[in-house]
Amino acid sequence: QSTNRKATIVIEHLIQASDVAHTMQHWHIYRKWNERLFEEMYNAFIDGRAEKNPAEFWYQGELGFFDFYIVPLAKKLEECGVFGVSSEEYLNYALRNRQEWSDKGQQIVGDMMQKLSQGASQVKRNDCKQDMLFL
Repeated sequence: QSTNRKATIVIEHLIQASDVAHTMQHWHIYRKWNERLFEEMYNAFIDGRAEKNPAEFWYQGELGFFDFYIVPLAKKLEECGVFGVSSEEYLNYALRNRQEWSDKGQQIVGDMMQKLSQGASQVKRNDCKQDMLFL
């Protein structure tokens, strides 16, 4: 019974980790998936499917996500040893990514917003060009 319970806990940790694995990998992997999620949430805001602009909470939200979910999860994975020596590596990546986000995250959010704004301007210009074709 105790073995089954431990196995169940490990499986739960693995399922949780699979959803957020990008946060426990190299910085560029974390950034890639973080930006994609930001863009998806920003588009939902623009389309009226979300109430808040993610730029308003993204920086602080990521810090809280690392502090209260990612780092504790990485520590649990290390404790259960399911990934062997890689477990320590995942924890270290999570801690480094958290620190890097703390240092650079506000600028990154600004850069993502600028990129999305330029993209929106490009879409508007393309829409105007299409409209002119039908005149």
